[in-house]
Amino acid sequence: MVRYPDRIQVRVPLDDPEDQASLRRAIARETGCSPESLPDVRLIRRAIDARGSRIWLNLELDLGPSVSKPSRGLQPIRGEPKTLIIGDGPAGLFCAYELALSGQSSLVIDRGKKVQPRRRDLKLLNQFGEVPADSNYCFGEGGAGTYSDGKLYTRSQKRGDPQAVLDILAYHGAPAQILTDARPHIGSNKLPKVITSMREALEDVGIQFRFETRVEGLKIRNGRCVGVRIAGGEVILAENIVIATGHSAVDVFHFLDRAGVALEAKPFAVGVRIEHPQPLIDRLQYKTHAGHPKLPAASYKLAAKIDHRSVYSFCMCPGGWIVPSSTSADGLVVNGMSLSRRDSPFANSGLVVNVTPADLETSGFTGLFGGVHFQQKIEHTAFLAGGGQLRAPATRVTDFLQRRASNSVPNTSYIPGLQAVNLDSVLDCGPCLSDSLRQGLQIFGTKMPGYLTEEAVLVGIESRTSCPIRIPRDARSLQSSTMPGLYPAGEGAGYAGGIVSAAIDGIRIAKAIVAAQRHAPLHV
Repeated sequence: MVRYPDRIQVRVPLDDPEDQASLRRAIARETGCSPESLPDVRLIRRAIDARGSRIWLNLELDLGPSVSKPSRGLQPIRGEPKTLIIGDGPAGLFCAYELALSGQSSLVIDRGKKVQPRRRDLKLLNQFGEVPADSNYCFGEGGAGTYSDGKLYTRSQKRGDPQAVLDILAYHGAPAQILTDARPHIGSNKLPKVITSMREALEDVGIQFRFETRVEGLKIRNGRCVGVRIAGGEVILAENIVIATGHSAVDVFHFLDRAGVALEAKPFAVGVRIEHPQPLIDRLQYKTHAGHPKLPAASYKLAAKIDHRSVYSFCMCPGGWIVPSSTSADGLVVNGMSLSRRDSPFANSGLVVNVTPADLETSGFTGLFGGVHFQQKIEHTAFLAGGGQLRAPATRVTDFLQRRASNSVPNTSYIPGLQAVNLDSVLDCGPCLSDSLRQGLQIFGTKMPGYLTEEAVLVGIESRTSCPIRIPRDARSLQSSTMPGLYPAGEGAGYAGGIVSAAIDGIRIAKAIVAAQRHAPLHV
């Protein structure tokens, strides 16, 4: 009897069909066996390889017997919530989901609104430049990722199982392709429906949610966190408090600090969004194959080391839009997003420079909140440079390299509009970032000839790549190192950097809570 490996990787031309018969022929070529002797084939992972003159599809295929996954459906849960989860982003939502799978109830509260009313606030934000403090691109159901693209790829493999996150998302309506694409993506038009489906499924089994509920402080008893105080004075008590408030809830760090919770400054990154015409990026990446019907809008990933700093692309959005992600009326922050089809005529990416606490100290931004103060300063400077109503300061790449302001800027996806300026005046309001960015761009231009063009524009300012503060936690219990009962989670706590990694961290927190209640060894 012929034995085959359970998994095999094959490389097939772009134009080859991907039906069962074609895949069996590809495996036969790889193994030397006849197609007729092979078992059924299942696609595990699909990636486009455009590095050479010819484009290939790299396929990972499963030849083993089909294994049905054990059912992990949600069951009705009785009793009062033992866990209070602050923040309904991916960390908080997946924490609640994992707790429910373990038969444990929780209460999830969020300062923002549900998906649909939040959508209306975003429309007003784009049209009139008004920033609702608790309902914007950063705050509300699903967190910052809900309306900021829905990218699902992550390097966070050691802390949990990304596939488990993708399985839950697909079960609740995400496209099936996220289970096989090497760089899965849902899209800002589809992810809100998935988030709503997850919340409604949890509500159906007894998990409680409260929106437009802002936490203003902790309730501490005998050195342990036992609850929170919300706006208006109400106190909510619980055995376990999960703090999963995201990278932009600065007020949370202030009340944690006042309560004696250990916090520490950490590096983060600041820069701009760079926008090109998408057809240009397609030509640079796919060359003569640009426009092929089987090819998606092209993406890229670039990085360079400049002295002690890194300059790199971040959150690249092919066929996407630049959006205003401000959380205050006098600060400007930009981010990127794409819809599921990625059919915008523009491609944008963060282009950022890492900033360390030492950089901030030498620039006068001292202490634990130095990074926060620098974020606020550069966002306010960008707001003033744009002229108000969330217009963004911008410079053509060619002018930026010549250290001058642009007289005009190209068409853009950014709805509030651009204001032509010299971006040095914004980037250098704290640690000098412009010179590192210029050197990085020159290197990127050699790696991707044609990248440095008059058609490309730099849009400021990208300042929320991650949080400048971390909440230290015990490596085993995952509780705050100084506040028992408090579980820091996700991006805002400093333990994640995207939707999937935040969801994985939320699942780890839930497992830690269950293990602590069962007095069992923790395996996360």
